[in-house]
Amino acid sequence: MTSAKKIAVIGAGIAGLSCAQRLQASGFNVTVFEKSRGAAGRMSTKRGENEDGSAWQCDTGAQYFTARHPRFFAEVQRWINAGVAAEWAPELQVFGTLPDSLEVGASTSKPQRFVGTPRMTAPARLLADALNLRSQTTIQALQKNEGQWRLHSAEHEWLADTFDAVVVAVPAPQAQPLLLPIHADLAELASTAPMRGSWALMLRYNEAMKLPFQAAFVNADPLRWVAEDSHKPGRNGQSCWLLHASAEWSDAHIEATSEQVGPLLISAFRSLGGREPAAWSRHPWRYADTAEPLNLGAVWDAQAGLGLCGDWLNGGKVEGAWLSGQLVADKILAATYWSFARTLNQATLVHYIDHAKGTNRGRFIPHLGI
Repeated sequence: MTSAKKIAVIGAGIAGLSCAQRLQASGFNVTVFEKSRGAAGRMSTKRGENEDGSAWQCDTGAQYFTARHPRFFAEVQRWINAGVAAEWAPELQVFGTLPDSLEVGASTSKPQRFVGTPRMTAPARLLADALNLRSQTTIQALQKNEGQWRLHSAEHEWLADTFDAVVVAVPAPQAQPLLLPIHADLAELASTAPMRGSWALMLRYNEAMKLPFQAAFVNADPLRWVAEDSHKPGRNGQSCWLLHASAEWSDAHIEATSEQVGPLLISAFRSLGGREPAAWSRHPWRYADTAEPLNLGAVWDAQAGLGLCGDWLNGGKVEGAWLSGQLVADKILAATYWSFARTLNQATLVHYIDHAKGTNRGRFIPHLGI
């Protein structure tokens, strides 16, 4: 019944995993390619050991996620039941309620916040466990011959497997050069979604600090967010705080050295009441978020057998990424029903068309299937 039996998903962030899981559950043969050692993308956790052998961990990317859409809320409940997510309700403050000030106020934002347990990578690992994931495979080029897609990786050159369709689930600046030689329209679309960076600093303490908050939004450069990572549910090990620099400040200092950036961010944290850490580590995110997500949901070109998904297409954030993966899978399934329905008699045709329309929850723009 399927017109695209073998599908390659490029990128094992939450969008790519969401798409792959839905397609595999619907009978497709799906392979996920990821340049890193494991799945999760920006739902990332850094782990390490101190000189004395004690362990530490800290979420360096997404700090929490919310679930407003019923479809994603149901998925989060599944994660909770599987023991890979839990609600997190920190004492939350806002610094810098006035421009260029550190005036403090209580946060009025009261959404239900969730985190992965025992670390932020856990939900992605749950999704990846049931998938054919090829890690440390950096896809650099795509080529289509006689209706089949071939993939070229930095590590393995041209791969032996061929695919009926490809879904690109990486940040827009990484998708654009991959798409440019094969699909000018999609490459141009990706070029309209520039992404911003973020410096992340992980501060480790031998003794937990007693501050009047466990997390805070900071509206004064250089910081944007601080959180006591060890306060999140399911965490063990050394006390650790995470600092995220603002997008504007990070982009201006993205090429700076750790020695230049670290002391500046620690000094800013001390102005909020924090202490000098016993040790610290850093991670510069070049593509942390999209300033203005395109809000297209997902893109699928059925004629080319090529799709896009990611938070940059669907409002940003973890929820938007997961839903984008579901939406592009919906579009592929809908196109599959259309193709199959053309072989049926008129009465059965109407049934499958109605089903396809119900399955595709995204908006439609002719040709690109948006």
